[in-house]
Amino acid sequence: MRVFIAGATGVIGRRLVERLTDRGHEVIGVVRDDDGAALVETRGGTARYGDVLDPDTLIPAMAGADAVVATQTALPVKDKPTDDDWALNDRVRVEGTRNLVAAADGVERFLFPSIVWVARQPDGSVFDERADRYPDRATQSAADVEDIVQDAASKRGFDATILRLGFLYAPDAGHTHQMGKQLLSGDLPVVGGGLFGRRDAELSLLHADDAAQALVEAIDADATGLYHVVDDEPVTVADFFSAFANRLEAPEPSRIPGWIARFFVGKEQVNVLTKPFPTDADRFRRDVEWEPTYSTYREGLAQIVEQWEKDGTLHSTTTGYEWSGTRPAKQEGAPTRAL
Repeated sequence: MRVFIAGATGVIGRRLVERLTDRGHEVIGVVRDDDGAALVETRGGTARYGDVLDPDTLIPAMAGADAVVATQTALPVKDKPTDDDWALNDRVRVEGTRNLVAAADGVERFLFPSIVWVARQPDGSVFDERADRYPDRATQSAADVEDIVQDAASKRGFDATILRLGFLYAPDAGHTHQMGKQLLSGDLPVVGGGLFGRRDAELSLLHADDAAQALVEAIDADATGLYHVVDDEPVTVADFFSAFANRLEAPEPSRIPGWIARFFVGKEQVNVLTKPFPTDADRFRRDVEWEPTYSTYREGLAQIVEQWEKDGTLHSTTTGYEWSGTRPAKQEGAPTRAL
């Protein structure tokens, strides 16, 4: 197939370019500058200039595409994002997807990587694809895009695939970099619920490598509909942070109640860490031949630290690791659920 990727320079997008070309697909990545073009082309794709917020650029960029994958976001990688930061991400997601749908003449398939916590349950219970959604300020745009894609599919006649991904992490993701650096310096506490922050939320995670591979497998299997894609084992924030700190030979994280943490990181980020969203990928596995390479956070964190040692992000000393890397530059399409 000829696959058009919006957000082709992001954490998921650049992996997707490489994996799809390895499978023999022709990949078109929309980019806004020469650096983005080089990134797409070194991974085997064809770069075309355009912008999801400029609809006039999308029709020529998308010409000849059989499938579209809308991975574009503008996630703020900040300690405390502002409402303007979230509004930009909303615009890139929602308006950008509307523009992509409008330009998708002749497209047979449209895929959107959403997020599983758009449907987390108020009581924190386990849920699946049949559960009602409960979007909040940070997840409303994902819910809106799901609706846009499903409505367009019914009216335009293309097949729609929505993969709700677990909370993403990766060695090249801005939030994972931020977390590693702060754990090493002792500045990243476990954010918990309740008055004293002792109530831990169980989250469903996914390594970015496995997220990209899931999209590839969905394309090759002609899978349509709504699926959850997560790893094998939900984990509490406390266990994830502790395991990450242990891998980094960093101090054990302290704790802070969510109601206090809101003053430092904002309500939206606290909600992600204190409201559970345990789910599974059983339905996706039944319909598609996919298994995560990193079946739990343990294997995923081992890969991250190993990669950071190789690329110089971490420097090993006689007293442990030192942080020597810088946060990855913000790129078009960086994932909205990367840790």
